[in-house]
Amino acid sequence: MGISNIIFALVLIGAGVLFTINIRKIISNIRLGKEVDRSDKKSDRWKTMIRVALGQSKMTTRPFAAILHLFVYAGFILINIEMLEIVIDGIAGTHRVFAPFLGDFYYFIINFFEVLALLVALSCIVFLIRRNFKKVARFQSPELKGWAFKDANIILFTEVLLMSALLIMNAADPAYEFVISKNLKGILPSDLHTLHVIEQSAWWFHILGVLAFLNYLPYSKHLHIIWAFPNTFFSNLNPKGRLTNMESVTREVKLMLDPNANPYAQPADANAAPQRFGVKDVTDLTWINIMNAYTCTECGRCTSSCPANITGKKLSPRKVMMDVRDRVEELAEAKRKNGKDFHDGKFLLGDYITDEEVWACTSCNACVQECPVNIDPLSIIIDLRRYLVMEESKLPAELAGMATNIENNQAPWQFSPADRFNWANEA
Repeated sequence: MGISNIIFALVLIGAGVLFTINIRKIISNIRLGKEVDRSDKKSDRWKTMIRVALGQSKMTTRPFAAILHLFVYAGFILINIEMLEIVIDGIAGTHRVFAPFLGDFYYFIINFFEVLALLVALSCIVFLIRRNFKKVARFQSPELKGWAFKDANIILFTEVLLMSALLIMNAADPAYEFVISKNLKGILPSDLHTLHVIEQSAWWFHILGVLAFLNYLPYSKHLHIIWAFPNTFFSNLNPKGRLTNMESVTREVKLMLDPNANPYAQPADANAAPQRFGVKDVTDLTWINIMNAYTCTECGRCTSSCPANITGKKLSPRKVMMDVRDRVEELAEAKRKNGKDFHDGKFLLGDYITDEEVWACTSCNACVQECPVNIDPLSIIIDLRRYLVMEESKLPAELAGMATNIENNQAPWQFSPADRFNWANEA
């Protein structure tokens, strides 16, 4: 084992350790959320994950983007199989270690990977054009200004460079000729020493780029590459439109409606600390909600389908998920520095998401339906709204009047129940 192999092994180990540390930190952040049981219907959950995360089934609603994304996705999954050979070569000092064992099949595999690499590069270029020159509307929203917009460009540009390095590495190898890279041999020098330098440089650029990409993921929206799988597995399998109820509230309502109920009976959680009604900060969310935020791809399909946003209202479901992630990052880092009981005086509701955004939601579930990885922004919005109503008694005047009418008249209208049938007397 030479010095270059030792350096490679150290870099590989260092990248793996750093990635593990960052992922553990994100898992710790997710655990700021409250417990929720999603262990039911395991077979349905596996089917959902395979269909939605692996099969990309919800991407097909926009076919052009779906085809391009499929190339990138398949390329990411399959081309990285070649990483196994690169890692072995890097540690052992070998060159294309699998070639002697696989024979002609090796050529078939590498040719297939090269076609994929070209498709990935072309797809990323199209995505860059759509974002930066064609300016697709859903990529121009206010929440994407600044880092979020740069993040997408960095990833796309990096993928183009990585695929280019892979093809150049193959083209500079005089012992092998593959279907795509052979077309690049004509522009490379014929000197064997120079070719060797080019091949090694492309090899190092590709492997270091992949490791850098891996450790960039925890800071990027592209973490969905990993998180989409658990996110879809633990997604809400209930029919859309079925809202959650707080157990404590449900219990009180049942006591009022059941004449045989014992109002003095102690619930199982009687000694537990009282819970806040709804959500004010990220610690009131469930861990599923926070995992949703880390899985968000910022693709904007939710926002582009939101009727409130389409009609010019302030609400953007994508922004809600980005705000949750930003707030979790801020609060979790503060707790790590100052202790788990520390609170910085900020809140998700008010400092990140405004009342206006919360009340703009029509609860139509369009955002939930459109999300390609089964994120549920609506559940967060409903709980934020629940806090405003049940904790602060803050709701729009129109809704306040309706609530008063329901309380007094058992209907949304300002008429006495005794007068409901008056319309029939006029017929």
